[in-house]
Amino acid sequence: MKKLVVLTGAGMSAESGISIFRDSGGLWEQYKIEDVCTPDAWIRNPQLVLDFYNARRAQLENVKPNAGHSGLSDLEQDFDVHIITQNVDNLHERAGSTKVLHLHGELTKACNENKSIVKEIAYEPIKMGDKIGNTQARPYIVWFGEDVPAMGEAIDIVEQADAFVVIGTSLNVYPAAGLLNFVKQDVPIYLIDPHENNARRDAHFIKNTAVDGVKVLKDLLQYKK
Repeated sequence: MKKLVVLTGAGMSAESGISIFRDSGGLWEQYKIEDVCTPDAWIRNPQLVLDFYNARRAQLENVKPNAGHSGLSDLEQDFDVHIITQNVDNLHERAGSTKVLHLHGELTKACNENKSIVKEIAYEPIKMGDKIGNTQARPYIVWFGEDVPAMGEAIDIVEQADAFVVIGTSLNVYPAAGLLNFVKQDVPIYLIDPHENNARRDAHFIKNTAVDGVKVLKDLLQYKK
């Protein structure tokens, strides 16, 4: 069975109602990155950081996977599908995908200060005074300026791909964007993006949102199977 590796970003979940940070009206317009998504922000104002992620976690409980998520899950019938996601939501898993690697953490988990202890919290808030180990519980999120521990595993997966798909990411956020460099030369690349994306001129560009783009992708992959 051919290995299909899919890298997903915020655009994957946009049609489920989850804000895309960098778009007009996205969360970055309401919050400064340095105030909620960095280790320094956590030191300066942990309550604000907790409030930000608690709100996102509460929102996540009330949204559903979209047809794009379900379409990727359906592909497991014909391909060995591995999803590498920059998203911290759990919509891929809820849609039925069985092999999902989160590069930037997971909203439904909390951890101790150095991430050595991780706890499932579902959609519950994290409060000041909540402890994991001997430290204040924090969101299990890879903040800007922190290492991405899953990158090594992601690179190994990408190097084994028989086809590589990028959905809903501008490929401007590193190190995740650098995964393109580990796709073998003869492996087909598909980019699904409603906006112009010249990250790889040799890629098959599908100018659609995730929902419509995955429909097109499924037709292309079935033809080439």
